[in-house]
Formats: sequence, C-alpha cells, structure tokens
Amino acid sequence: MLENLYVKNVALIDETEVSFKNGLNILTGETGAGKSIIIGSINLALGAKADKGMIRTGAEYALVELTFHVSSPQQREKLKELDIHLEEDHMLVLKRRILPTKTTCKVNGETVSGKALQEIADILIDIHGQHEHQSLLHKAKHFEILDDFASDEISDTKKELQEIYHQYVEETREIEAAKKTDGKKTKEVAMTQFEITEITEAALVLGEDERIEKKYQKMTNSQKIAHAIASAHLSLADPSCDCASTLIGRAVRELKSVQQYDEEIEKICKELSTVENLILDVNRTLSYQQNNLEYDEREYNHLMSRLNLMNHLKSKYGNTIEKILEYLEEKQAYMDKLEHYEVYLTDLYQKHERTEHQLKELCEKASKIRKKNAKVLTKMLEEALQDLNFLDVKFVIDIRQTEEFHHNGYDDVEFLISLNPGEIPRSLGAVASGGELSRIMLALKAVFADRDKIETLIFDEIDTGISGKTAWKVSEKLALLGREHQVICITHLPQIAAMADEHFVIEKTSDVERTSTNIHAIDEEQMIFEIARLLGSDVITDAVIENAKELKKMAMETKMY
Repeated sequence: MLENLYVKNVALIDETEVSFKNGLNILTGETGAGKSIIIGSINLALGAKADKGMIRTGAEYALVELTFHVSSPQQREKLKELDIHLEEDHMLVLKRRILPTKTTCKVNGETVSGKALQEIADILIDIHGQHEHQSLLHKAKHFEILDDFASDEISDTKKELQEIYHQYVEETREIEAAKKTDGKKTKEVAMTQFEITEITEAALVLGEDERIEKKYQKMTNSQKIAHAIASAHLSLADPSCDCASTLIGRAVRELKSVQQYDEEIEKICKELSTVENLILDVNRTLSYQQNNLEYDEREYNHLMSRLNLMNHLKSKYGNTIEKILEYLEEKQAYMDKLEHYEVYLTDLYQKHERTEHQLKELCEKASKIRKKNAKVLTKMLEEALQDLNFLDVKFVIDIRQTEEFHHNGYDDVEFLISLNPGEIPRSLGAVASGGELSRIMLALKAVFADRDKIETLIFDEIDTGISGKTAWKVSEKLALLGREHQVICITHLPQIAAMADEHFVIEKTSDVERTSTNIHAIDEEQMIFEIARLLGSDVITDAVIENAKELKKMAMETKMY
C-alpha cells in the first residue's frame, strides 16, 4: 500500500506531503489546479522519464519520495527476487532526485537504476493514465492482455516456443542461403579451395608474428643498437679517459687505505667494490653483445617477406594468427559441406522439418491455453462490464490462426464487442467511444487486480466521457475495488467523489511572486462542499448542499452492501 507521497520542487509544487489510506482515496480540484502533477510525480518516483524542465523555477533540484508498506507475502517474495530488501516493518521507500544534468534513484537508501524502479513499480502499483484506454484500439495490446491473464499456464510454453521459433528462423535463413549457394556451387568450391590453400601454404604458427616482429625490429635498428652499445661501453670502460670503472676503482683504492680506521668507511668501501664488480660484469655483457651483433641481409629480407605475408593474410581473414586459423577451420568445414552438398541439404531440410513440427506443436499448445483462458476472461469481463452499465454487452476474444509463425506462436488475438442486442461483435475502435473504452479498461483493471492481488491501483480521470447513471456505476465499481485494494482516483464527477473513503483536494494558490500547487485531506463537512462544487453550480446554495449530502448518503448506503 502507498502510505505517503512527498513532493518538492516539481513543476508548480513548492513542497507538499500527503498520507494515503486504505480503501478509495479520491483526489479532486479545479481545472488547472495541478492534478496531473500529482500523478506525474508518482510516475517520476516509479522510474518515468525525467528532464530538467520538471524542476520548479528557481530550484536546484526536484525530489519525489514514495513510502510503501508491503503486506503481501507474494509481493515481498517478488521484491526479494529483485534483490530488494525491506525494513523490518516491511516498509519500502522510493526516492527520485532530479538535477539539471542527471537523476538519482534510491530504494531504502541504496542507489538503483531507473529500470529497477520500473520493475519495482510493476510489483507494487498499477497506474491507469488518462489516455491508456486508447491502447485498446491496437490488437497487439489485446494479445498482451490475454497472455498476461494466462501467464501462470502459458509462460513456460511461450519461453520454449520462442526458443524453437528462433531456431526455426535461423534454419530458414540457412536454407535460403543454401539454395543460393547450390546454384553457384562450382564457383564457391573454387573460391573456398583458394582460401584454404593460401592459408595452409603459409604454415602459420601461433605467436610466430610476434617473434618475427621483434627480430625484424632488432635487425632494422642494428646500427643504432651497435652505436648505443659502443657508447655505453666507452662510458663504462674506456682506458683513455676517466670512465666510470676507472673512477670507481680509484675511489675503492682510496677508501681501502683508510677503512681500518672507520667501520662506516669500511662498509662504504664494500658497497663500492660491489658496484665496481657489477660494472665489470656489465662491460663483459656489452662486449659479448657487440661481438655477436649481426646483420644478415638475406635473413632480413626473409623476415620482411614473412611479415608481409602474415599481414596480408590478417587483412583478409582476421587480425591475428589465431583468428586466421579459426577461419581456416571454418572454410575446411564449409569445403567438406560443399563436397557432400546433397547430403548436407538433405540433413538441413530434415532438421528444419523436425523443428517446424516442434514449433507447430508448441503453437497448438499455446493456442489451446489462450482459448481456454479467453473463455474465463470473457466471462469475467462481461460481468465487470455489466457492473459498469454495459447492460446488453457481448464481449468476444477472437483467436485466429495466422498463415505464418511469429515469436508468440501462430495466433492473432482481437477483442470484439457488441453493445446492443442483435449487433454482431466488432472491433473496439469501430464500436466503442472514448468513454466506453475507458470503462472497458476499468473492467480489465478490476479483473487483473483481483487476480494478481496488486495492492495499489491509481486511476487518472477514469471518468472521461461518462455521466449520469454510468458515472454512478463506475463509482460503485471503484468502491468495490476499494474493499480489497487501495484505490487512488483523480475525478471531476460528484458521483465518484461521493464514494470516497478519504478525500483530498488539490488547490493552486498565487501571490505576486509565485504560484503553487498543494494537496490536503478534507473532513466530512468539507467533502460535502467539494461534492457540491463538482455538481457544477456557480453558486453553492442550500439546495446544492442538500443534493451533495444526499449523494454522499447514497454512496454510504451503497458501500454498506
């Protein structure tokens, strides 16, 4: 259940906080008061797209915080699967801070991604936006709704089906490619054999390119190396000048003459002797290097030719010897396939036939599950629609088999409806108005809320396009939902407002400098006045007040049954 909403610096909201209750929470307010900002703020906290334009003018950041009490064991288990851990009292706090250059999301103090927030939202809350019912005009949505309803039965089948479908598609592509190859097999054989021969004759060895490159670089820079060795040798051991070994030897002799008088000097003398010996060793090594430095032009040309060959092969078959050799294995396997092409094609067609048979079986299994669940969903929806003043409604979930497979099977799903006796059920877009679509969506929400045990339902102006008796029926359905769920509903209809268990008013106030939106709870007396305002009179007369009281009384009596 959503217990608390805290909003700071979002659009027209300076700072506001509201505590929601169990049952039906109604939000009302004048047009333009900022009702959509409240729902928008909740959406922000649940991971909706945010931008710096949402930050209140003059503020450095915007902040939205939602506090949930998660009483459902099923929801707690789902959150645990997302690695979300609740407090000991099962509280969950979602916090979203929006800055001009970035946003941060936190769950119980730990930073999470926006995607994680959306996954959490799917577990805790169901929001019906102002225009969501328009999605019912698209058949893809019908497919999604039916499969969601049948998820307990169909999810494993769909997963297996999608894997087999992917395999089927890949095999189909392979067959199409094989057909093209079959027509130019002679050319393919010649080209493949040429590539195999070119790589094989090179006799490549792993690591060879690195070894040859080092040796080639050494020979290329042999003169530079020889000059450096000679210079270093002269610096260390040139007998014609004060070189390093001469100077250090002189220092050793000087210190040895007095070392018996001072232990520290004796220690230094030993260290210098070690250095002198080290320099002598280095000199011997340099002499060896100098004497063994060779430049063989024939070997140099061979190395350069070998490197050029390897670089040529890398440019054609892979940027490393390992990848070239892998390419060779692939081509050898391909060559074997070309040489036995008829066998290969036969195996490929037989494999594809087996895959298609598996796919058909899974499609049939998924279709049976859909048809079975469609009957249940149809009955539940018709009952829910009758509760919403669709008295002679006939709802049909039409499931047809398509000519081609798709990743969900071979079904095509469409919702059809007849609103009057004798009329043939037709597509929703051809029959239902905006208000009727809104009620159909409410019926769907009611069915799924009971089935999935979602604790919190939010309806943003579910009453669009309805009035009179229909509005009363919608209010009854919302009140009924409020018995088992927390329902938060923005409305402009007095019939729905009268059903409130808790009533909040959204107001916009202005002074010379600022305009602000606030939300606050109202008591029973204030509820009557707000219902009277919603009844539409310019002047709130005693008669309008009495009408509002009567409406509230009728709502209370309705909720008692």
